[in-house]
Amino acid sequence: MRKQVLALSALSAMGGTALAQSSVTIYGVLDAPIEYVNDMARGTPTVVNNQLVTQPGGKRISIPTTGGLSAPRWGLRGKEDLGAGLAAIFTLEGGFGLDTGVSTSGRLFGRQASVGFQSPYGKLTFGRQYTSIFEGLSNFTPTRYAVLYEPITWQLGINYRSDNTIKYLGEFGSMTFGAHYSFGNGAGAIGSTPLAGGESPGNFRDNTGYGASVAYVGNTFGAALVYDEWNPTVTPGQPGRTRKFGGAVSYQTGPLKLTAGYRWNRTSFNNGNTFVRDDYWWTGATYRVMPALGLTLAYYYADVKEARLGATAPRLEPANPWQVTFIADYDLSKRTDIYLTTAYARNAGLNFDSSPVSFATGYFPNNGQKGMFGLAVGVRHRF
Repeated sequence: MRKQVLALSALSAMGGTALAQSSVTIYGVLDAPIEYVNDMARGTPTVVNNQLVTQPGGKRISIPTTGGLSAPRWGLRGKEDLGAGLAAIFTLEGGFGLDTGVSTSGRLFGRQASVGFQSPYGKLTFGRQYTSIFEGLSNFTPTRYAVLYEPITWQLGINYRSDNTIKYLGEFGSMTFGAHYSFGNGAGAIGSTPLAGGESPGNFRDNTGYGASVAYVGNTFGAALVYDEWNPTVTPGQPGRTRKFGGAVSYQTGPLKLTAGYRWNRTSFNNGNTFVRDDYWWTGATYRVMPALGLTLAYYYADVKEARLGATAPRLEPANPWQVTFIADYDLSKRTDIYLTTAYARNAGLNFDSSPVSFATGYFPNNGQKGMFGLAVGVRHRF
């Protein structure tokens, strides 16, 4: 249950401004699964002489830091009525590992940190935010961006949260429109190569990015179109280029919801060589067996047309990764649920963990490994 905390009159006296129309919402998610993975390397693979070198490993049983169906988080949302339909708004949201209590990003508010304005014409916000491709596809992914197991990073890119971002989001009935521009994304690496920081003096394009989305979500049918572009930069003044566009549809009848989508991607180094070019497809079905129990089955597939391990590395022809995911989720109440989730990935680690996504999901495959299986049971509480 989210709690509304009205600003205290004492703060009004201290600040010299009346805050009677202000409120702050405290919210969060606690999600703790126990997971089994049949075979994975102990650490991030490295590139040596244009070849991927992995560490030894084996089976793993753990409480994942990342969470299960949702990433553990807490946050604050604030709103102040400015009159004439205009309001000032802010969001501060941080992620942490429920297994240790440690921040998952090294940032106090690494998930979101923004301030802006809301009006009948939409929201305009500034700060670290989700990109338009994330917003546009959020109602069209089979498991709603579940940490275990959906290839979110492969689908959206490692830049789906962007620093230094201006974003517009407007909701008009069943239609939603979004657009954003980032002066410096702040993503950490492309493949195994660290990126330079954003907002580079004298090099305006370094790590900049922008995108747009439009989505329709009706009672039965839904559809979305998205575009995303950014300029990952290893050496200041020499940006690469990543472009993604895609579309998705959904159909719901009674307790059954079907989703399907496609995403095109090309990421190039600053010398023009392609880092990865792929077509990504997904489809899924969710069936509400009873009001408290939902079942989800999803399939993901990437057709990798071209890939490299580095800007001057030879062209590779990797096998195309695919994954099947199943979730059984039972609601104990409106805020608490228990779940079982399982997945099998082929030609990559779970969640398509591989060099094109900088091994960002932590399911490091071993040399010569073809498949990886994971299973988790967990409990989730939302407040």
